[in-house]
Amino acid sequence: MELIHELLGYKNIKIIQDSEMFNFSTDSMQLAYFVSCSPKTNKIIDLGCGNAPIPLFLTMKTKAHIIGVDIQKGICDMAIRSVKLNHFEDQIEIINADIKDIYKKVGTNCFDIVTCNPPYFKYLETSNINKNDYLTIARHEVKITLEDIISESKKLLTEKGSLYLVHRVDRFPEIINLLSKYKFEAKRIRFMYPKVNSDEALLVLIDAKNNANPGLKILPPFYMYDENGEYTKEALDMFNYKPKS
Repeated sequence: MELIHELLGYKNIKIIQDSEMFNFSTDSMQLAYFVSCSPKTNKIIDLGCGNAPIPLFLTMKTKAHIIGVDIQKGICDMAIRSVKLNHFEDQIEIINADIKDIYKKVGTNCFDIVTCNPPYFKYLETSNINKNDYLTIARHEVKITLEDIISESKKLLTEKGSLYLVHRVDRFPEIINLLSKYKFEAKRIRFMYPKVNSDEALLVLIDAKNNANPGLKILPPFYMYDENGEYTKEALDMFNYKPKS
Protein backbone atom coordinates (compact mmCIF):
# COMPACT_ATOMS: atom_id res chain seq x y z
CA MET A 1 0.00 0.00 0.00
CA GLU A 2 1.29 3.43 -0.90
CA LEU A 3 1.81 6.08 1.74
CA ILE A 4 3.11 9.63 1.65
CA HIS A 5 5.80 10.24 4.26
CA GLU A 6 7.96 13.16 5.23
CA LEU A 7 11.56 12.75 4.11
CA LEU A 8 12.78 12.02 7.64
CA GLY A 9 12.34 15.26 9.61
CA TYR A 10 12.15 17.50 6.55
CA LYS A 11 8.50 18.44 6.74
CA ASN A 12 8.67 20.49 3.55
CA ILE A 13 9.68 17.42 1.48
CA LYS A 14 7.34 14.46 0.98
CA ILE A 15 8.12 11.07 -0.52
CA ILE A 16 5.80 8.33 -1.80
CA GLN A 17 6.58 4.91 -0.37
CA ASP A 18 5.26 1.39 -0.81
CA SER A 19 6.46 -1.26 1.65
CA GLU A 20 5.67 -4.06 -0.82
CA MET A 21 7.72 -2.41 -3.54
CA PHE A 22 10.39 -0.10 -2.15
CA ASN A 23 11.09 2.03 0.93
CA PHE A 24 14.26 4.10 1.05
CA SER A 25 16.87 3.26 3.68
CA THR A 26 18.91 5.45 5.99
CA ASP A 27 21.91 4.37 3.87
CA SER A 28 20.62 6.63 1.09
CA MET A 29 20.20 9.51 3.51
CA GLN A 30 23.72 9.01 4.86
CA LEU A 31 25.07 9.14 1.32
CA ALA A 32 23.13 12.30 0.44
CA TYR A 33 24.25 13.88 3.74
CA PHE A 34 27.88 13.03 2.82
CA VAL A 35 27.75 14.61 -0.64
CA SER A 36 29.57 17.92 -0.93
CA CYS A 37 28.16 20.38 -3.48
CA SER A 38 29.66 23.70 -4.49
CA PRO A 39 28.22 26.75 -6.26
CA LYS A 40 29.89 25.39 -9.41
CA THR A 41 27.96 22.09 -9.25
CA ASN A 42 25.69 22.12 -12.30
CA LYS A 43 24.66 18.54 -13.00
CA ILE A 44 24.20 15.51 -10.73
CA ILE A 45 23.05 12.01 -11.60
CA ASP A 46 21.86 9.39 -9.10
CA LEU A 47 22.23 5.83 -10.39
CA GLY A 48 19.59 3.42 -9.11
CA CYS A 49 17.53 6.24 -7.65
CA GLY A 50 14.65 4.15 -6.30
CA ASN A 51 11.80 6.41 -5.23
CA ALA A 52 14.21 9.38 -5.35
CA PRO A 53 15.28 9.98 -1.72
CA ILE A 54 18.78 11.12 -2.75
CA PRO A 55 17.63 13.57 -5.46
CA LEU A 56 15.01 14.97 -3.07
CA PHE A 57 17.54 15.40 -0.24
CA LEU A 58 20.07 17.05 -2.56
CA THR A 59 17.61 19.82 -3.44
CA MET A 60 18.41 21.19 0.03
CA LYS A 61 22.11 21.39 -0.87
CA THR A 62 22.18 22.60 -4.46
CA LYS A 63 20.28 24.21 -7.29
CA ALA A 64 21.99 21.88 -9.78
CA HIS A 65 19.96 19.87 -12.25
CA ILE A 66 19.54 16.34 -10.86
CA ILE A 67 18.76 13.21 -12.88
CA GLY A 68 17.64 9.98 -11.20
CA VAL A 69 17.87 6.70 -13.12
CA ASP A 70 16.22 3.41 -12.21
CA ILE A 71 15.49 0.27 -14.22
CA GLN A 72 12.26 -0.59 -12.39
CA LYS A 73 9.22 1.11 -13.92
CA GLY A 74 6.97 0.92 -10.89
CA ILE A 75 9.58 2.49 -8.62
CA CYS A 76 10.34 5.18 -11.21
CA ASP A 77 6.64 6.01 -11.27
CA MET A 78 6.73 6.60 -7.50
CA ALA A 79 9.83 8.78 -7.93
CA ILE A 80 8.19 10.86 -10.66
CA ARG A 81 5.10 11.42 -8.54
CA SER A 82 7.24 12.35 -5.52
CA VAL A 83 9.04 14.94 -7.64
CA LYS A 84 5.72 16.40 -8.79
CA LEU A 85 4.33 16.33 -5.25
CA ASN A 86 7.19 18.58 -4.16
CA HIS A 87 7.08 20.78 -7.30
CA PHE A 88 10.68 19.92 -8.22
CA GLU A 89 9.97 19.20 -11.89
CA ASP A 90 12.29 22.03 -12.95
CA GLN A 91 15.21 20.59 -10.95
CA ILE A 92 14.77 16.80 -10.87
CA GLU A 93 14.31 14.52 -13.87
CA ILE A 94 13.58 10.80 -13.45
CA ILE A 95 14.51 8.36 -16.22
CA ASN A 96 13.31 4.75 -16.37
CA ALA A 97 16.29 3.02 -17.96
CA ASP A 98 19.14 0.59 -17.46
CA ILE A 99 22.17 2.24 -15.85
CA LYS A 100 24.42 0.45 -18.31
CA ASP A 101 25.02 2.79 -21.27
CA ILE A 102 22.87 5.53 -19.72
CA TYR A 103 25.56 7.95 -20.92
CA LYS A 104 24.14 7.48 -24.42
CA LYS A 105 20.88 9.09 -23.25
CA VAL A 106 22.11 11.76 -20.85
CA GLY A 107 25.52 12.72 -22.22
CA THR A 108 29.19 11.93 -21.78
CA ASN A 109 31.57 13.58 -19.31
CA CYS A 110 29.03 16.26 -18.36
CA PHE A 111 28.11 15.48 -14.73
CA ASP A 112 29.89 17.05 -11.77
CA ILE A 113 28.63 14.41 -9.33
CA VAL A 114 27.47 10.79 -9.60
CA THR A 115 25.80 9.27 -6.55
CA CYS A 116 24.89 5.63 -6.07
CA ASN A 117 23.53 3.42 -3.31
CA PRO A 118 24.05 0.19 -5.25
CA PRO A 119 22.90 -3.38 -4.67
CA TYR A 120 25.14 -4.64 -1.87
CA PHE A 121 25.22 -8.35 -2.57
CA LYS A 122 26.70 -10.32 -5.45
CA TYR A 123 24.19 -12.55 -7.20
CA LEU A 124 24.98 -16.26 -7.18
CA GLU A 125 22.86 -19.34 -7.78
CA THR A 126 23.13 -19.98 -4.05
CA SER A 127 22.08 -16.43 -3.09
CA ASN A 128 19.26 -16.15 -0.56
CA ILE A 129 17.14 -13.78 -2.61
CA ASN A 130 13.85 -12.13 -1.71
CA LYS A 131 10.69 -13.46 -3.38
CA ASN A 132 9.84 -9.82 -4.15
CA ASP A 133 11.50 -8.96 -7.47
CA TYR A 134 11.63 -5.25 -6.60
CA LEU A 135 13.64 -5.94 -3.44
CA THR A 136 15.83 -8.56 -5.12
CA ILE A 137 16.93 -6.10 -7.80
CA ALA A 138 17.54 -3.39 -5.19
CA ARG A 139 19.67 -5.63 -2.97
CA HIS A 140 21.45 -8.07 -5.30
CA GLU A 141 23.57 -7.51 -8.39
CA VAL A 142 20.96 -9.05 -10.68
CA LYS A 143 20.76 -6.22 -13.23
CA ILE A 144 24.05 -4.45 -12.62
CA THR A 145 27.37 -5.03 -10.89
CA LEU A 146 29.63 -2.77 -8.89
CA GLU A 147 32.10 -2.67 -11.78
CA ASP A 148 29.32 -1.69 -14.19
CA ILE A 149 28.45 1.27 -11.95
CA ILE A 150 32.03 2.50 -11.65
CA SER A 151 32.66 2.02 -15.37
CA GLU A 152 29.50 3.94 -16.27
CA SER A 153 30.37 6.71 -13.80
CA LYS A 154 33.68 7.16 -15.62
CA LYS A 155 31.77 7.91 -18.83
CA LEU A 156 29.35 10.28 -17.10
CA LEU A 157 31.67 12.45 -15.02
CA THR A 158 33.57 15.57 -15.98
CA GLU A 159 37.37 15.52 -15.89
CA LYS A 160 37.46 16.27 -12.14
CA GLY A 161 33.98 15.07 -11.21
CA SER A 162 33.16 13.11 -8.04
CA LEU A 163 31.66 9.66 -7.55
CA TYR A 164 29.91 9.13 -4.22
CA LEU A 165 29.20 5.58 -3.07
CA VAL A 166 27.82 3.88 0.02
CA HIS A 167 28.55 0.18 0.39
CA ARG A 168 29.21 -2.64 2.81
CA VAL A 169 32.61 -2.63 4.47
CA ASP A 170 33.28 -6.23 3.46
CA ARG A 171 33.47 -5.10 -0.18
CA PHE A 172 35.72 -2.12 0.53
CA PRO A 173 38.93 -3.68 -0.92
CA GLU A 174 37.08 -4.57 -4.12
CA ILE A 175 35.74 -1.02 -4.41
CA ILE A 176 39.19 0.52 -4.02
CA ASN A 177 40.65 -1.83 -6.63
CA LEU A 178 37.88 -1.01 -9.12
CA LEU A 179 38.22 2.72 -8.51
CA SER A 180 41.93 2.45 -9.28
CA LYS A 181 41.22 0.40 -12.42
CA TYR A 182 39.01 3.19 -13.79
CA LYS A 183 41.38 6.01 -12.77
CA PHE A 184 39.45 7.26 -9.75
CA GLU A 185 41.21 8.42 -6.59
CA ALA A 186 39.47 7.97 -3.23
CA LYS A 187 39.65 11.37 -1.53
CA ARG A 188 37.36 11.07 1.50
CA ILE A 189 36.26 7.93 3.33
CA ARG A 190 33.94 7.66 6.29
CA PHE A 191 33.04 4.47 8.14
CA MET A 192 29.52 4.05 9.52
CA TYR A 193 28.90 2.27 12.81
CA PRO A 194 25.54 1.13 14.17
CA LYS A 195 26.38 2.25 17.75
CA VAL A 196 29.16 4.13 19.52
CA ASN A 197 30.17 0.87 21.21
CA SER A 198 29.97 -1.30 18.07
CA ASP A 199 33.07 -3.37 17.42
CA GLU A 200 32.86 -3.10 13.64
CA ALA A 201 31.69 -0.67 10.99
CA LEU A 202 29.01 -2.03 8.66
CA LEU A 203 29.03 0.57 5.89
CA VAL A 204 31.50 2.90 4.25
CA LEU A 205 30.97 6.18 2.43
CA ILE A 206 33.42 6.98 -0.36
CA ASP A 207 34.06 10.22 -2.23
CA ALA A 208 36.23 9.38 -5.25
CA LYS A 209 37.40 11.92 -7.79
CA ASN A 210 37.97 11.33 -11.47
CA ASN A 211 41.63 11.63 -12.59
CA ALA A 212 42.72 13.19 -9.29
CA ASN A 213 46.07 13.22 -7.55
CA PRO A 214 46.50 11.00 -4.47
CA GLY A 215 45.46 12.52 -1.16
CA LEU A 216 43.12 10.54 1.06
CA LYS A 217 41.31 11.75 4.19
CA ILE A 218 39.72 9.31 6.63
CA LEU A 219 36.92 11.23 8.30
CA PRO A 220 35.69 10.65 11.85
CA PRO A 221 33.30 7.69 12.17
CA PHE A 222 29.55 8.18 11.96
CA TYR A 223 27.57 6.55 14.77
CA MET A 224 23.82 6.06 14.33
CA TYR A 225 23.00 5.23 17.97
CA ASP A 226 24.56 6.02 21.33
CA GLU A 227 25.26 3.51 24.10
CA ASN A 228 21.63 3.79 25.26
CA GLY A 229 20.18 2.97 21.84
CA GLU A 230 19.14 6.58 21.17
CA TYR A 231 20.03 8.45 18.00
CA THR A 232 23.30 10.37 18.24
CA LYS A 233 23.29 14.13 17.81
CA GLU A 234 24.76 13.83 14.31
CA ALA A 235 22.11 11.30 13.29
CA LEU A 236 19.40 13.66 14.57
CA ASP A 237 21.02 16.52 12.65
CA MET A 238 20.99 14.41 9.49
CA PHE A 239 17.34 13.50 10.06
CA ASN A 240 16.52 17.15 10.87
CA TYR A 241 14.71 16.01 14.00
CA LYS A 242 14.16 18.80 16.49
CA PRO A 243 13.89 18.11 20.24
CA LYS A 244 10.43 18.56 21.65
CA SER A 245 10.09 21.80 23.59
